[in-house]
Amino acid sequence: MPPKRQGPLQTVQRETDDIKRQVDSLIKDARLSDGSGRTEAYQSRCTHLQNLVEETTRKLKKLTKADEPAPVGNYEQRKMEEERRLRGFEEKLLVLVQELSPPQKREGRSSQAQEDEEEEDSEEDSEEDSEEEESVEDEEEDDDDEEDVVTKTMSGTATYMVISAFKGEQEGDLTIQMGEVLAILSKNEDGWWLAQDSKGSKGLVPKTYLKRYSDQEEDDEEASEDEELETKRKQSSNWDCVRRAITEIDATDVLSAMGAIPAGFRSSTLSKLLDEGITYRASHYIQPELSQSKLSFKDLFRDPDTGKVRQRTARTSLTLTLWSCKSIPTPGVGVQVLSRHIRLCAFDGTQVLSNIHTIRATCNAKNVKTWSFSPRMTGNLPSLLDGDCFLRCNSDAPELGILFELGVTYIRNSTGERGDLSCGWAFLKLFDTNGAPVPHRTYELLVHGGTPYEKDVEVDPALTRGATGTGMFQQMMLSRKLPKLFLKLKSPNVRTRSQLSALPDTLVGSLCSIHLLVLHRQLLADILLMDRATMQNADLICSPLLATFPEIMDQSDLLDALRKSWLEAESNMKRSEKRDLPLLKRKFVRVYMDNIYPLLYSADLPPPRWADEMVENQRARVIFNSSLETFHTHTPDSPPRHQAFDISQLTYDLLCMAQ
Repeated sequence: MPPKRQGPLQTVQRETDDIKRQVDSLIKDARLSDGSGRTEAYQSRCTHLQNLVEETTRKLKKLTKADEPAPVGNYEQRKMEEERRLRGFEEKLLVLVQELSPPQKREGRSSQAQEDEEEEDSEEDSEEDSEEEESVEDEEEDDDDEEDVVTKTMSGTATYMVISAFKGEQEGDLTIQMGEVLAILSKNEDGWWLAQDSKGSKGLVPKTYLKRYSDQEEDDEEASEDEELETKRKQSSNWDCVRRAITEIDATDVLSAMGAIPAGFRSSTLSKLLDEGITYRASHYIQPELSQSKLSFKDLFRDPDTGKVRQRTARTSLTLTLWSCKSIPTPGVGVQVLSRHIRLCAFDGTQVLSNIHTIRATCNAKNVKTWSFSPRMTGNLPSLLDGDCFLRCNSDAPELGILFELGVTYIRNSTGERGDLSCGWAFLKLFDTNGAPVPHRTYELLVHGGTPYEKDVEVDPALTRGATGTGMFQQMMLSRKLPKLFLKLKSPNVRTRSQLSALPDTLVGSLCSIHLLVLHRQLLADILLMDRATMQNADLICSPLLATFPEIMDQSDLLDALRKSWLEAESNMKRSEKRDLPLLKRKFVRVYMDNIYPLLYSADLPPPRWADEMVENQRARVIFNSSLETFHTHTPDSPPRHQAFDISQLTYDLLCMAQ
């Protein structure tokens, strides 16, 4: 029997597993080694593995589902998991590089050691010739001099506490433990100090591992030297700070240390949640929720008299309009902004309670600190730019509210690294202390820095630096400088309220697509509650629409294409046909299958990638060509190209899809 053919993704997975074994082996060998004569070998292996990780990552990014010889379920998710694993190996190797390299630049110390030793030895010889009668005392002093050959001796001693453990890596280093108290005998300009511990052992330690313990006064020479070094540190780009930030695996700290972003910026909290899988995506929350017994549904019912989905009242059901954001700081030089956006969700102060909805902001090139939403444009407004949203949440948490995270997607010009930053956050509590809903009106929310779990952090301390006075005028001027978010809570009209009541108990989305979600919900109720043989039957259901509709919930351009196609279909209907629910459902299925379903599995449509202009433009061209019915006008010489068939494209798996 011939061996089973491996697909490209499986090959990359095997390569990633092999890289993992090599990285683990290297880390284990390097940390168990005493460091004598092996550092260069470990650094060479580390460099080789870094190149291997980069090469494998490039290979992985080029893969598409069409390259697989056989259908692969959850292809994009598996691909993202492999990319996340490779990114983790890259971070481990960066940490190992720092461990193999001393905290300070010790090359100068080691490269000049021989020359300095020769000079000091000659001085020591002359001193021994002149003081032969004190040979016994000189033997002890010579030992100290051999350790001081690379230091500049200063007068006076001080006591310091060790704030981080350090293991000596070279001859002459002193191994120290956290909390230990050391006597500093002399200090070196390069940051390596001669210290003596409580046992009498002497050696060199990095000053960054020490904190002043005693209150003894140092002489003026030490104070002036420390002040000069501190000034140089502030004026220069402190690479040691940047390198330490890399070891903490937070790119935001690196950019902050470089001065490229304000102090209140952080890695995006909500973007990280979106990258973890489908848990916080609309495709998950649009699915029906099973009851506690798993034998029925908790939030999906059908009215036997009207045939419609039974309406359900949620604790919170409202609409809101995002207007603008003002005085939002921008990243500095070296960082290119790919997208400005707001992510919002239901939040109770500790956890996210709904899917995370994203709205992209627009700004004028002359005033990038002011963000606006729902720009005026010809044709239908893309839902990604639409500031009109709806929110449903049935949580009874007393601190229930809406969390708004202002974010940017960036790319570093020097390295090509992409990332997501939080420019601040705002929170609107939806109920007062008595449990009554807050009034529906316009709100002006102050944008805070840090993460939603940090308190009293400014987005940019430079905005308020130097502000003095407590008068009304001074407070007004200061208030105008602070970043703010402007929005309006609205009570939905009768029609919108009826549509919201047909949706899941918890969902956040764009108001312009609500009628599409209601039709999907109606088809879901018909097939799951009426067409199944018994309510205990959990066999696969042949329904391409139910099987694939959740996918377009996470692809706003396809959802917009469905909205446009359905609007054209409705414009050709008579008024009586629009009131005929069975007819509407049949037409909706036909529109979806004719216009959207072929796009989902077209080999010409690249997978979505957030804030990638080239990918977005390519997807827009494919979708536009589809609207011109190119799928129906292909000649035999140029048939449409589709991805490999998978049974999941046609069948709805109730047990896997339901919440």
